[in-house]
Amino acid sequence: MPIPLLALAMSAFAIGTTEFVIMGILPDVARDLSVSIPSAGMLVSGYALGVAAGAPLLAAVTSKLPRKLALLMLMAIFIVGNVLCAVSPGYTVLMVARVVTSFAHGSFFGIGAVVAASLVPQEKRASAIAMMFTGLTLANVLGVPFGTLIGQEFGWRSTFWVVSAIGVVSLASVAALVPARHDAGPAGLGHEVRVLKEPQVWLALAMTVLGFGGVFVVFTYIAPILEQLSGFSPRAVTLVLVLFGVGLTVGNTLGGKLADRALMPSLMGILAVLAMVMLVFAKTSHSPLLSAATVFVWGIAAFATVPPLQMRVVEKAKHAPNLASTLNIGAFNLGNAAGAWLGGLVLTHGHGLDALPLAAAGVAGAALILTWFAARLDAPVVKRIAERVS
Repeated sequence: MPIPLLALAMSAFAIGTTEFVIMGILPDVARDLSVSIPSAGMLVSGYALGVAAGAPLLAAVTSKLPRKLALLMLMAIFIVGNVLCAVSPGYTVLMVARVVTSFAHGSFFGIGAVVAASLVPQEKRASAIAMMFTGLTLANVLGVPFGTLIGQEFGWRSTFWVVSAIGVVSLASVAALVPARHDAGPAGLGHEVRVLKEPQVWLALAMTVLGFGGVFVVFTYIAPILEQLSGFSPRAVTLVLVLFGVGLTVGNTLGGKLADRALMPSLMGILAVLAMVMLVFAKTSHSPLLSAATVFVWGIAAFATVPPLQMRVVEKAKHAPNLASTLNIGAFNLGNAAGAWLGGLVLTHGHGLDALPLAAAGVAGAALILTWFAARLDAPVVKRIAERVS
């Protein structure tokens, strides 16, 4: 894989760390700013909503910029946002700073995926995207625990100073290593928007919402599941989540390699495995050893979906991929929010925690059906019929 991919992966590591590390330092933030834990938890929701809202907004702003320049601008926004987090005098400023930081998230991953795919031959494009997203998985395995430790030892503001420093290094790496010659040129927002007339692009976005949304039906409530059903202590839950993060890293690489071989068949197979793992977890969640093993396999299956889902959008919007690829990052976050909502709905209707994996399996099954339908539309005969109708 080309060296420039390391610069993109480092940036993804920084962005992933700042997104998730807030969960580890949430009690410290709440205590220091004199707000409740639920209020501090809104910093997580604010970031997610910022990603969803900022993705199309920043796509419009950067639509006429060369891709490398757009990446540099987005990393600059990321650095400014994290510095604002570090110096925030109160809760309101911190919330604004988190939203500012989140604006860089969707567009960077969207444009970065297009750049990553352009750096390699066609048969390695999904693996290149997976390489960039490895930074995001490593953020869960290394960045979040390390950032949490720094925040607990030196204060939560120090965490954001460290992330800001990583952002500066990432910006310098992108400037030095990512070649400008892979830029497609300033296509303009009008050209990018026209690609949204393609039904397959919308199908790809819907596949992402469902394909990853099922993961958060369970992941949102993974701590109480592991504590109340599996019998783990809070400290042991942290170790299981590290195991889950390792699974994410393995799955990300595996998903990229499988997608390069056969994109849609691989994606359908991964979604089928994801649904089956969730069905198994409904039973194994009552055993400490079996639940830990299932969580690891679940991590592999969960993130194995990411490279093919992102590659599908880039493939179907190949003439103007920036906006569609960026919107797909927003679709991941929309799936996260919808999955968390569905999980809460299951619990509020009186079902137990062990019902959540069953609901997640249903969502993965729906994603599998939608993916099968999208694959059928790719068939030559169906394509010809669709062209005649249109």
